[in-house]
Amino acid sequence: MMNDEFCNLIEPIKSQNKYQKLKEIKHHGITRYEHSLRVAYYSYVITKALRLNYKETTEAALLHDFFINEVKEKNALARLRQHPSYAVENASEIINLSEKQIDIIKTHMFPITFTPPKYLESWIVDIVDDVASIYERANNIRKHCKTAMVFLYVLLFINIK
Repeated sequence: MMNDEFCNLIEPIKSQNKYQKLKEIKHHGITRYEHSLRVAYYSYVITKALRLNYKETTEAALLHDFFINEVKEKNALARLRQHPSYAVENASEIINLSEKQIDIIKTHMFPITFTPPKYLESWIVDIVDDVASIYERANNIRKHCKTAMVFLYVLLFINIK
């Protein structure tokens, strides 16, 4: 699925120790690391096909959820609104972010965060993130349903005997 150019582009970021910690955090039924890779890959494919700035977009997409439990807010909506700022802060420790990359990361939760994206690349990452999140949550629900069905079949089988 992922080509060499994409892998080379993300390697300097994904190899960072702090970034590797995303592998330990559950996110939509997978890890935040896996989710970020998915968003980065599809953002890369789309922006490259459209001849946009795919390098900056891919890096920013990879970093869009780069926060490690910094969000202390108990309210779920407030957490959703705050995490892009933490992601920008953490991303800034790893790479020099351009204005476009900051916008991509800060606005990836639009319209939950009220500021709309300024760039087409920002819109693309926002939409790819939304689609990826829906896909991941649906897959997670499907897995739980399969497990529940197996459990029900076992109970039914035990009760038949």
